[in-house]
Parts: sequence; structure tokens; C-alpha cells
Amino acid sequence: MSHIGVDGYPRPQKEDEKISSDIKSLFGSPAGKEVLRYLRSITLDAVAGGGISDGELRHLEGQRFVIALIERRIKHAEKVESK
Repeated sequence: MSHIGVDGYPRPQKEDEKISSDIKSLFGSPAGKEVLRYLRSITLDAVAGGGISDGELRHLEGQRFVIALIERRIKHAEKVESK
């Protein structure tokens, strides 16, 4: 049976852990941290007003999902490394 990954997709557990580890490594560098900080500022930290259209809101929520997934992967890698 496949392991259900952090992103909700089935894959072998070791493969899922490697994905998290690779993402942590990529975004763990000083430049990676700055890029993630920037991406967070334009997605998770952005506030949409009441005049936003349905399409614009869906687009923003999709972006937020991806950035939140990156951050979850980083936390997952830290958890795996501390085993």
C-alpha cells in the first residue's frame, strides 16, 4: 500500500520524505529563504478586498495552497530529520 504524502498524493514513504528534504534544502539557503519570504508576502500575507472577483479569489487561493504546501514540506523534512 502506498503512503499518502504531505500533498495528499499516494507515493512510497521514502519518496515523499525525499521530496520534503529536497524542498527544505532548496528553500533553506539564504536566497531560498528570501524567495519564500517574497512568495509568502504576495500570497499568504495578501489581503483581498470585497471587490475581488470569484476568478481572482480562486487564483489567489491556488497560489496560497502552493506556498503553504512548500512550508508544510519544510516542516515535514524537519520532523523526519529529527527521528
